[in-house]
Amino acid sequence: MNLMVSNYENEYRSRLITGEQAAALVQSNSRITYAGFILSPVYIDKFIAQRVNELVNVKLQTQVYPGICQAAWADQKREHIIFTNAHFSVGDRILHDKGLCDYLPSLFHEYPRVVESGYAGSDILFLRATSMDKNGFFNFGIANTFIKVAANDAKLVVIEVNKNLPHCNGGLNESLHISEIDYIVESDHAPLLTAPVIEATDTDKKIANLLIKEMKDGSCIQLGIGGMPNTLGKLIAESGLKDLGVHTEMLVDSYIDMFENGCISNTRKNVYKGKMAYTFAFGSQRLYDFMDHNPFLASYPVNMINDPKIIAMNDDVVSINNCIEVDLMSQVSSESNGHRHISGTGGQWDFVYGAFWSNGGKSFLCLESTYTDKNGNLRSRIVPAFRPGTAVSVTRNMVHHIVTEHGIVQLKGKSTWERAEALISIAHPSFRDELIGEAEKMNIWRKSNKQD
Repeated sequence: MNLMVSNYENEYRSRLITGEQAAALVQSNSRITYAGFILSPVYIDKFIAQRVNELVNVKLQTQVYPGICQAAWADQKREHIIFTNAHFSVGDRILHDKGLCDYLPSLFHEYPRVVESGYAGSDILFLRATSMDKNGFFNFGIANTFIKVAANDAKLVVIEVNKNLPHCNGGLNESLHISEIDYIVESDHAPLLTAPVIEATDTDKKIANLLIKEMKDGSCIQLGIGGMPNTLGKLIAESGLKDLGVHTEMLVDSYIDMFENGCISNTRKNVYKGKMAYTFAFGSQRLYDFMDHNPFLASYPVNMINDPKIIAMNDDVVSINNCIEVDLMSQVSSESNGHRHISGTGGQWDFVYGAFWSNGGKSFLCLESTYTDKNGNLRSRIVPAFRPGTAVSVTRNMVHHIVTEHGIVQLKGKSTWERAEALISIAHPSFRDELIGEAEKMNIWRKSNKQD
């Protein structure tokens, strides 16, 4: 055994290079991938940024870069780095607004197949990982997603070691062995990006109080991120609900409260029974500490967590996500404001579809009924029609429930005028008459249905 450990250590040393040497691997006209989310190689990225002017036509793709990608930012004229992103962070949005980032449309659960099919391959994969363990493995920590598939596809794999990554137990494909890695960079071990604390608004609390009534003992839950889902998690923790299961794209802090209060057992799940199953996490340091070597959790690749067929194999799935706008045709936008791109489709589509096909399952898309624009004017988030350029994230054919602070409406089996009527009923009262007038012009409102 000591000989094996020694061999791994020898292999480690033989693959060890500096950040500058890692950046030097990038050549003009190459395709490079940064593992997304917290696994983005923020240390190596700084050195690639220093070489930008030496390079031509380098195609760089990732998802949710934590902060601003320095390689893309260094090329303000976009003559050297073509940066593409499948889901925007705040930094990616800034780059997009400056014309330095393109959006890559995708369904999250399909992305590994996209790579395997040769549509999004790369010459070099750069990723963060934990330190090597005694068996020669580097754990992906809090983001399993599509990393193993990307590593299998890439011609070179470069690991950026960060000791602050928690070691996260996996159900499959949660690590790479040193034999699968070409080069290793020991980084500056910068602290991991944590999610900002988002205080729940009164509207968030109203929506959460509506949703808690839709759950029961044994529900299998998927929550998004933000003030409302975290508020809902706290309500669940205090509700006395039992035997909840977790099958979620993203693991967030609110699951800790539910776990510590004895709400989650995962015993009634049909898939990945006994485990909180997820594909990536984003939250506080408390969450990352909770995940470290926790046998109650298991990460899986996104094509196993987000596959609607696998989601539907669990009973009583309750999927809860936020959106930006809903139009009177019941189309949902969760990723753009007209031509301005905000985030991405992510796994919302996957869970809306999968939850509906679950025995007893339900999906809920939530939004505040209004927002205040930059000029201080109150605007409705339920609109007659989207502005030009607005992306439809969930089509009207798929929508199940829409939620605002004014109520929940179920749209399956309803005609266009029934849907318009239902959506107007949960719009802010100040906009309902205006929406009725627009619906009449659109021929999706029957005057006989007006309520006194």
